[in-house]
Amino acid sequence: MLIAITREISPRIAECELTHLAREPIDVARAHVQHHQYQELLTELGCKLIRLPAESELPDSVFVEDTAIVLDELAVITRPGAESRRAETASVADALKRYRKLAYIEPPGTLDGGDVLLVNKKLYVGLSKRSNPQGIEQLRRVLASFDYSVTAVELRDCLHLKSAVTQVADKTLLINRDWVDDRVFDFFKLIDVDSSEPFAANALRIGDNVIYPKAFPKTRKRLETQGIKIRGVNASELAKAEGGVTCCSLIISEAADPV
Repeated sequence: MLIAITREISPRIAECELTHLAREPIDVARAHVQHHQYQELLTELGCKLIRLPAESELPDSVFVEDTAIVLDELAVITRPGAESRRAETASVADALKRYRKLAYIEPPGTLDGGDVLLVNKKLYVGLSKRSNPQGIEQLRRVLASFDYSVTAVELRDCLHLKSAVTQVADKTLLINRDWVDDRVFDFFKLIDVDSSEPFAANALRIGDNVIYPKAFPKTRKRLETQGIKIRGVNASELAKAEGGVTCCSLIISEAADPV
């Protein structure tokens, strides 16, 4: 069984960190409705949901993906690149310790989970404003004994690696090539986002389904033409906080050996 860890939205979400977007009003009530619909879809797709309570003093804390990288063997608790987000990791670590042994990224390393794309035993990690070379090297050392490879990936004009590329099928990635060098992903079939939808590369694969924002119909059509089964969600309000559908959950397998 899959477990989906989510967190309720902070009432201070409007004070979120922004890097590539201009600040605009967030309808907090609507954000709650959309987030709960997203949680319901995770349950419908077979995930056991663990809802963490809101962290009222931490505006970005709904974006739990950034706090950890969870593998079958262990969970790596990150050190977010934005200082204002570093207090988010403690409660996530507390939730994860029931399921995994924990390792930690230490100063001066920084690492956001949104920069980590896991495909089988390969981890691609974005060199972004939030994840630095020291954090990536620490991740590489932590995972060396588990036979994972860690590849640093140069980014441009986007917040995280998963803003630019995500997995939508076994050997298929959805990509915005303007934001990431596609040569890193030579071994995959690549589906390009529509040029009018630059933020459309963030998708969350759950089994044979892909949770995908309804805001990107042109790219959705490309995915469906390739046989990708899409489950659409409204995510407009958290998108204003630079959030995507991967950001709002940590998906882990309960089948791994418990701690």
